[in-house]
Amino acid sequence: MNYLEKAELWKNNKNLESNLRKELEAMNDAQLQEAFTNDLEFGTGGLRGILGAGTNRMNIYIVAKATLGFGRYLLKQSPVACAKGVAISHDNRHQSKEFARISAEVLSSLGFRVFLFEDLRPTPELSFAVRYFHCIGGIMITASHNPKEYNGYKIYDETGCQLVPKAADKVIEEINKIDDYFNIETSKNHELIQYIGKSVDEAYIKEVKKIILRPNLNKNFKLVYTPLHGTGQVFAPEVLKSVGYDVYPLACQMTNDPDFSGVKTSNPENKEAYDEAIEYAKQIGANIVLATDPDADRLGIAVLHNGEYVLFTGNQTAALILDYILKTRKELNTLPKDGYVFTTNVSSTLPIAIAKKYNMNVEITLTGFKFIGEKAHEMEAGKGTYVFGFEESYGCLISDCVRDKDSIQAILMLCETAAYYNEKGMDLVDALNEIYKEYGYYKEGITNISLQGLEGAKKIQRIMDFFRTTEIALKGFKILAKDDVKLGIKHDYVTDKSSKINLPSSNVIKYYLNDNMWFVLRPSGTEPKLKVYYGVKGTSLEDAQNRLDELSKEVLSIVNMIK
Repeated sequence: MNYLEKAELWKNNKNLESNLRKELEAMNDAQLQEAFTNDLEFGTGGLRGILGAGTNRMNIYIVAKATLGFGRYLLKQSPVACAKGVAISHDNRHQSKEFARISAEVLSSLGFRVFLFEDLRPTPELSFAVRYFHCIGGIMITASHNPKEYNGYKIYDETGCQLVPKAADKVIEEINKIDDYFNIETSKNHELIQYIGKSVDEAYIKEVKKIILRPNLNKNFKLVYTPLHGTGQVFAPEVLKSVGYDVYPLACQMTNDPDFSGVKTSNPENKEAYDEAIEYAKQIGANIVLATDPDADRLGIAVLHNGEYVLFTGNQTAALILDYILKTRKELNTLPKDGYVFTTNVSSTLPIAIAKKYNMNVEITLTGFKFIGEKAHEMEAGKGTYVFGFEESYGCLISDCVRDKDSIQAILMLCETAAYYNEKGMDLVDALNEIYKEYGYYKEGITNISLQGLEGAKKIQRIMDFFRTTEIALKGFKILAKDDVKLGIKHDYVTDKSSKINLPSSNVIKYYLNDNMWFVLRPSGTEPKLKVYYGVKGTSLEDAQNRLDELSKEVLSIVNMIK
C-alpha cells in the first residue's frame, strides 16, 4: 500500500479523531508522503515521532496499535502475563496522559492488570515500578528531550529494562500483524486498572537514597534546579532538601508546560537550556545549576568556577561521579572485588581508565541504555556486582534498583561529590582538572547532522554505505582498526586481519586511531540525524581541543563530500 492509499484509508475512517481529520485534509502531497510512506519504527528509545495524523506520526491509533502488539507479545511470554500486569507512566507532553490512558484501556481489554500512575512521573520511576509490582512489562509515554512537537512510547520488560532488539523485533512482528488499527478494542475494564502514586514514590525514593556514601558531609553551598517543565519536578527538589542541600527550584520552569515555553530548549545537552537558570543562579550566588530533561532520565550541570558558570558534558559528569564512587567505596572498604562498570561504544574512555585503576571489570555496549540495563540484570545471576553504568548522552545509573538511566540518582551522587570537594576548598571544575592530571586530558565531541524526511534518510544511508565500503584516509591521523557493528566484523589495518565483534548487529561504524583517538558514525534511533562522535586524548586541555578540532574537520570533510 502506497502513501496515498494509506492516507485515503484514514480519510475514509468515519470515526477519525476530528483534530487529526482537520490536519489530514490540510496536507499537501509532500506532507502526505512524510506522514504515510513509512511507519514509525522502534529505535534506541522505542517509538518516537512528531505528533499528528499518519502512520509515521504519534497519535492515538499508532499508540493503540503498538500497545496491542506489545500485549500480544507479552501473552506469548508467560501464561500469567495478565495477572502480573503492566505499569504505565507518562511525562508532561501534549497527549501524553491520553496516550497512557489508551494504552491502559487496550491492555485491560486483553485482560491485563494495569498499574497506571495517576499523574506524570519520571522514566526511572516507571522502571522501578515494573520491578516493585513484579510486572511482566512497562510503558513510558515520553519523547525524552525532543522538541515540543514530538511524543514517544518506550516499552519495558519484566526486569524494568527497555526491550533489547531481539525482544523488540518480536513486538514489531506482532504490531505488523495488525491491519485495522482504527477499531482496536479499548474496553472499559476499569476494574483491572489500578491507579498508583504515593506508595511507589516513597519506595522509589527510599531505594534511591541508599546510594548515599557520606551522609555527614558539609552541604554549605547553593543549588539551582530546573526540570525544564518536565517530570523531575516531582522528586528532585524535595529529595535534595530532605538530605540537607540548599536547593532553589527555578519557579518559572517548575510547571507542566507541554510547550516548554519557559525554556529555549528542553534538552540539557544544549547550553541554551541553562540560560534562565544561570541568570537565577547569578542572582542568588548559587554554586551549581542542575537541569533534568522532561522525563528526568538525564542530568546536565553548570558549575561556578572563577566567577563563570562552566557547563559539563555527560562524559565529564560521569567521570567525576565514577571517580568519587570508587575512591570513596575503597576508603569505606565496600568496593566489590567482582565489580563491573558499563559504558557504550560512543562514550568517553576516561571512565574506563578510572575503573581499571580500581580493578573494576569494564564492559562496552552499544548505544542505548537498555544494553546497560540488560547487563545489570545479568549481574543478578552471579556474574558479578553492578557498580556503575553511563552513556555520553547525560545518563548514568548508580543503583540497579532501576534498569534505566536515572537523573534523580545522578543528582544525589553529583551533589555528594560536590560536597566532598567543597570541604577540600575545591569546586567540581577543580576536581575534574585533578582527574585530568592523573589520567590524561580526554576530550570528546559530537556533530549532529540533521537530514529530514525521506531524502534525508536516503542520504544517511549513502554516507554509512560509503564508510562501510571505502578505505578512507585522514590527514594527520593513522587509522588502526575499524568496527562494522552491522556486519559484526572488526578489521585490524596493522595486521590486515579481521575478527568477529561480540555485539548485537547495529548500523554503527567505529574507527580506532593512533594515540587512543577514535570516531563513530551512527544514525540516530530517535531523530532524523546522523551522529558523528569523536574522542581524543592530549597532553593538555589545549592540545586535546586542537586534536578534536582537527579530527572532526577531517571526518566531516569526507561526510560533506558524499551527495
